[in-house]
Amino acid sequence: MTASISDILLHWYDTHARDLPWRVPPGAALPDDPAWPYRVWLSEVMLQQTTVAAVKPYFAKFTATWPTVEALAAASDDDVMAAWAGLGYYSRARNLVKCAREVATRGGFPSVEAELRQLPGLGDYTAAAIAAIAFGRRAVVVDANVERVVARLFAIDTPLPGARKAIRAAADTITPDRRAGDFAQAMMDLGSHICTSKAPRCMLCPLREHCAGYAAGEPERLPVKPAKKTVPERRGTAFWITRTGGAEVWLVTRPATGMLGGMRALPDDGWSAQEDGSGEVLLPGDWRAMGAVRHGFTHAQLTLEVIGADVTSDPPGKGQWWPVSQIEDAGLATLFLKAARLALA
Repeated sequence: MTASISDILLHWYDTHARDLPWRVPPGAALPDDPAWPYRVWLSEVMLQQTTVAAVKPYFAKFTATWPTVEALAAASDDDVMAAWAGLGYYSRARNLVKCAREVATRGGFPSVEAELRQLPGLGDYTAAAIAAIAFGRRAVVVDANVERVVARLFAIDTPLPGARKAIRAAADTITPDRRAGDFAQAMMDLGSHICTSKAPRCMLCPLREHCAGYAAGEPERLPVKPAKKTVPERRGTAFWITRTGGAEVWLVTRPATGMLGGMRALPDDGWSAQEDGSGEVLLPGDWRAMGAVRHGFTHAQLTLEVIGADVTSDPPGKGQWWPVSQIEDAGLATLFLKAARLALA
């Protein structure tokens, strides 16, 4: 059964593999290029909880701007955070810079999964994926797509997250020694396009005859997920502060830790996922209401009121005046870009 599943899936992948800028063709030799592990690592970090379609332009921008891990390691934090703006989960960008600098100090990426796991921001999945895809080492690569495929293949009905140990053990039994990187990517592609969370396309699945979930007649039920928790509603205020007749707006850089850490933003009243903002204005002035924007975070839903005022001197604290005409290039986090667009509208 083990050889059969991996052989069948690799044969399917040879024909149906997605053409992606961070991949080599199925069965191809790994590139003899020191930038290859960098490209694999960068793509895997970007793809965490983010779609391929969203990642593609960011991957192209990053590799054009910083074609090697050494180039990224030498970049300023502000430049990297600005380039990441809009991709979300900003702790990934902070860890990206830390990891690049660590790798540059080491002289390159380690090829062993255990050593990769010691790098900043690399968990079990990312370390295994880099070991398999970038270096051709056998590694058990389990992301959300693979988790779903394996849970259905073996009809593992223990609710998540408790099922993850059994899913990983089952994935280990079907992971081949040869073409481990292709196998990992084949499993990802299968989960992304065939074994989808809703309405799986079982009649197109090359593993249908081996799938216990399909045989039981209810593959969509698996994996069993815990009930979703209700996230709290939070409220806050953002300040659109302009000068010189509205030609420049005051921007700040958020603290390195916490929500949207290290990102360029509009000043606000201190809201967080744990509590509402203070509601206090940043400085005295003739404030005008400009509307509100909504934004969802993992741990909260936020309604952000936007109020504006024109000033003649710098607001308190560190910040910078930014040309309003270039606000789209400021590298604002998505929430604050929404607020800026609302203010301009």
